Amino acid sequence: MNNKRRSFEAGHKRKYLVVIDDTEECERAVYWAAKRAGRTMSQIVMLRVIETADRNQQWLGVADIMQAEAMEAANAVLDKFSARCQAIAGITPDRVIREGDTTEQITTVIDEDTDIGILVLAASTGKEGPGPLISNLAKTAGEFPIPVAVIPGHLSDEDIDAMS
Repeated sequence: MNNKRRSFEAGHKRKYLVVIDDTEECERAVYWAAKRAGRTMSQIVMLRVIETADRNQQWLGVADIMQAEAMEAANAVLDKFSARCQAIAGITPDRVIREGDTTEQITTVIDEDTDIGILVLAASTGKEGPGPLISNLAKTAGEFPIPVAVIPGHLSDEDIDAMS
């Protein structure tokens, strides 16, 4: 899992990976990534992970319906954020939908796409901490294959504009 990054080689383009989840701060990560990608002529990859934990105990027909509904919901969320990237920077992001554990899927997507050079996450402003994804990644940050940009969830569009 230590594939060489290729984003600056001929025929390649640097990509920012943004995890699309249901948190309030997710929009901050999308906004920063779109602004940054627009300014650096890069691309965005949006990753939506569908959790599969509940489906294992269901009957086959019910599990299929649950999967179809989860895919439909995932595509709807990706449509919303894709339109946001288009409006911010004129970028149509690549879209990836995976099933399973979010942290594992992030690592797999990074391993599979050697143009991804930065993972963009936004930190929660809540008292519970920065969020489970950031907390989990912090444990392995020293061994993570690419840099991680953590966007504070309280930043306004104007704040982000000034920094991206």
